Amino acid sequence: MKLSLAYSPCPNDTFIFDALVHHKIDTRGYEFEVYLADVEELNVRARTTDFDITKLSYSAFGRLTDQYQILSSGSALGKNCGPLLLSATPDRQPTKHDVVGIPGEYTTANLLLSMAYPELKQKKAILFSEIEDALLRGEVDFGLVIHESRFTYQEKGLHLVRDLGQFWEETMKVPIPLGGIAIKKNLPDSVKTDLAQLIEKSVRYAFDHPESSKEYVKCHAQELDESVIQSHIDLYVNQWSIHLGADGCQAILTLLQKMQALDLVQKIAEPWLIDAKNQR
Repeated sequence: MKLSLAYSPCPNDTFIFDALVHHKIDTRGYEFEVYLADVEELNVRARTTDFDITKLSYSAFGRLTDQYQILSSGSALGKNCGPLLLSATPDRQPTKHDVVGIPGEYTTANLLLSMAYPELKQKKAILFSEIEDALLRGEVDFGLVIHESRFTYQEKGLHLVRDLGQFWEETMKVPIPLGGIAIKKNLPDSVKTDLAQLIEKSVRYAFDHPESSKEYVKCHAQELDESVIQSHIDLYVNQWSIHLGADGCQAILTLLQKMQALDLVQKIAEPWLIDAKNQR
């Protein structure tokens, strides 16, 4: 069976999927047509259900629970790994008149910004890898960065205004769910369970054979410095990437419920999770 599979070129995703898409594990007869794109492009395209399996920001998934379910493996979820709000000048705080560069309307980063700074309405969507430069050029007053930019912004002379991941953890008391792997609801249940199990095996293979994915990861990475790439993987790929577990599921549910409280979604369609072990 051939399935379309979309994920980002970021090191955490290429690390996770390398073994699966290159058949380093037994894929049980599944073949994959792979598409790599920025997560916000994937968030937007999922609204027309372009892909059988796709990486989604959890904020985007909250709006699409009628079309997709989350697989229990492959997520980017954790602590001390959230988006950062940056300024080009030190000790500057945002006001309602400021323009903020964001990595996309449907990203979890933008949801957290709206929670922390509801007065900030002037937002400019920019490809995540270009936000730092837009901030340095003065095209925006503040920049909301994700991915490798966590490790490079200081070298570029930018300044941290607020860690929105820390804001989430202190406010909600759960890890921050950034993005997950979603699968179309209309696929057979057996296929959905297979994919949850296969992605878990792919993540485990990547951890057990850390050298195996290096070439694939590096050829797609935004930053080529190996220490930055490894820091990215170490931050975003963890035990919750192998399997969400009870605390990971609770973190996602907390975010979905927060979206309902903010009237961003009306209803969460159940079941929203496909578990490699138990469906819920």
